[in-house]
Amino acid sequence: MATVLLCDDSAQVRETLHRALASVPGVTRVVDASSGEEALARWPVERPSLVLMDVRMPGIGGVEATRRLLARHPEAVVLMATVAEDADGVARAVASGARGYVVKDATREELAAAVIHSLGDSANRRLVPAQRAVEGSASAPALTERELQVLTGMSHGRSNAEIGRELFLSEDTVKTHARRLFRKLGAADRAQAVAVGYRWGLVR
Repeated sequence: MATVLLCDDSAQVRETLHRALASVPGVTRVVDASSGEEALARWPVERPSLVLMDVRMPGIGGVEATRRLLARHPEAVVLMATVAEDADGVARAVASGARGYVVKDATREELAAAVIHSLGDSANRRLVPAQRAVEGSASAPALTERELQVLTGMSHGRSNAEIGRELFLSEDTVKTHARRLFRKLGAADRAQAVAVGYRWGLVR
């Protein structure tokens, strides 16, 4: 039996996600919050099994709310929700301890899978593969100057094409550098790569 605290500043989005979450097997209750501040206030009262937190909101926002929540309640389980793959926002939240993210226009099946996966992990506080790789390493991964430049571009939310224009590289070359840095960081995607970069101080 699980309670989900849904935090999003849009009433329409909350309504849509609330209905979808209520249909997830094992979720018995969905509690709504309209801001990061409200989520922080409600968590100690509701003690939800999972928080689905919007990345970008007025006020302190979802990223800072996640950081504060997990600092106060390390046992909390947070999954970020974003309109698109916001690499910078998601990575900062993941670096603070969020489990991962789901896009708001995901299908009900995709949302259910993400929620069930996060709830299943809540008992043992599973680490994402990138975090395992970081914590199991004695020193920061050695990235080339180009790889660092590409990672920095990712941390600013730039596309491969935009990074390529900045560095005077073709998009295919940027993709090659990205694949190499993913491998070195033990990351599956941009968000994980940037999260690892923040943990190691490779990007700021």
